[in-house]
Amino acid sequence: MALTGGHTQCSRYMEPAAMSKKTEIQRHGLSSRQRCPQASGLEGLAPLVTSVEETPDPIPATISGTIPKWINGSFLRNGPGKFEFGEDKYTHWFDGMAMMHRFHICEGNVTYSSRFLRSDSYCFNSEKNRIVISEFGTLAMPDPCKNLFARFFSRFQIPKEATDNASVNFVKYKGDYYVSTETNYMRRVDPQSLETKEKVDWGQYVAVNAATAHPHYDRDGATYNMGNSFGKSGFFYNIIRVPPPEKDRANEDSADLSGAEVLCSIRAAEPRKPSYYHSFVMSENYIVFVEQPIKLNILKFMLYRIQGKSFHKMMSWEPQYDTIFHLVNKHTGKESKVKYCASPMFTLHQINAFEENGFLVMDMCCGDDGEVIGDFTLENLRRESGEEIDKFYNSLCRNLPRRYVLPLNVDEQTPLDQNLVTLHHCKATAKKTKPGEVYMTHEELHNDELLQYGGLEFPHINYDGYNARPYRYFYACGFGHVFSDSLLKMDVHTKELKVWRYPGLYPSEPVFVASPDATDEDDGVVLSVIITPRKENSTFLLVLDARTFTELGRAEVHVNIPYGTHGVFNTMG
Repeated sequence: MALTGGHTQCSRYMEPAAMSKKTEIQRHGLSSRQRCPQASGLEGLAPLVTSVEETPDPIPATISGTIPKWINGSFLRNGPGKFEFGEDKYTHWFDGMAMMHRFHICEGNVTYSSRFLRSDSYCFNSEKNRIVISEFGTLAMPDPCKNLFARFFSRFQIPKEATDNASVNFVKYKGDYYVSTETNYMRRVDPQSLETKEKVDWGQYVAVNAATAHPHYDRDGATYNMGNSFGKSGFFYNIIRVPPPEKDRANEDSADLSGAEVLCSIRAAEPRKPSYYHSFVMSENYIVFVEQPIKLNILKFMLYRIQGKSFHKMMSWEPQYDTIFHLVNKHTGKESKVKYCASPMFTLHQINAFEENGFLVMDMCCGDDGEVIGDFTLENLRRESGEEIDKFYNSLCRNLPRRYVLPLNVDEQTPLDQNLVTLHHCKATAKKTKPGEVYMTHEELHNDELLQYGGLEFPHINYDGYNARPYRYFYACGFGHVFSDSLLKMDVHTKELKVWRYPGLYPSEPVFVASPDATDEDDGVVLSVIITPRKENSTFLLVLDARTFTELGRAEVHVNIPYGTHGVFNTMG
């Protein structure tokens, strides 16, 4: 395990040494909030964040149009689905109890089923009929049946363990499916029955306290992820590798992360204020950890029970810090001695990354304001139509696609203050500002047409065929509302856009499924679950032709489904 030294803010390429906020905006363009048009007359979205009942037994969907018969498998989705227990209500959208959804597609027919994850959080809360486990934005209150003194002293007790309410994503390790969030706990699940299986603690396999819900998968079957650890020696960001599944694993009925290892530990610049991260970047030979200026206050975190604040109150956007890109060799685990810096930005999801002619190209969804995570309280999301929801939406930063380019061959002979990026038609820059430091500016990976759709998020590519390789297309949700109200296909070569959008329909992230024997990158379909708050019990699975981005068919189910987070297509059924 390689430990690397920390750093403070990288010096930028600038004249003079310090830039005013006004100059910063002039140099890098308007913020994403300022560039996107302001919205008015938006409708309320309370039905998208309302508790629903589970549907454990599969029900048939009503098909309109055509569902291609070659699509065989399950479209699995995850997300919050229950927002109260008894009289107790959750504060933040992230806190809702995990609900798993399955659209099973076979020979042109579709069935739907759903189950709540039987996490410890869900079971304990259900047993007590109140919130007894704290979540990201909701602090569990003391038991009202205790006497006054017992309730008072219980507020000073640090929770024994983090929540296992894994409501973010479906992930895969060594052939097994899990649902995951951003704590150290996952839950193994049956992807067909959606049955909850055992709880898995990352700390039993590797020395980490948490891991992301967005791993990357290598072509040899290995899985990579990011975790963190902290102690007397400091706070570290850890790159984790889980080996491919063994050939005789098929008949095993227990979780197995054996062989997992920490490839590299990156010391946080400030051990008491490490950066929040939701995902990371992976190319064929490198992993890049993006240390962004969304800070977690560790001292406040340790005392949050005393202060009576939830976890999201410990996060702050601190744009006085630059963004740092830590480059790590995936094969050796060694971090580059070069520190790659860029202006402050906020990112949740990467699009793709690849190496070309001595450069590492990284495409990500980025914004200029990291305050957005704490804003998604249920109070804000349930604002009524009109002025209230307009005001909230217009206060949000819109994420837009950007390209950063890291020169991989920087040494003592590399000249200072010259643009090192020589890729054809690439407007991103990278300049060596002093020995061991490179300052980068991004290329906007879109044209002005995207702005009318409010920016984008939840990007997906043809992952199996083009992850960590040069690519041309990605699919995403457009955010002309607080939640996504369109589906987008972006050509990164021409920056041209294809759009699917209908008033009152709110799509989930688009997932690409390749056609059998496909030879072209966009030969396949895009799947998305469409939520219909204007109409009861009319959610449908949308199937788009990925090449033309035209609708092929819908599979409507007569149930309500709340707005979700992430999911996968499972070809095993």
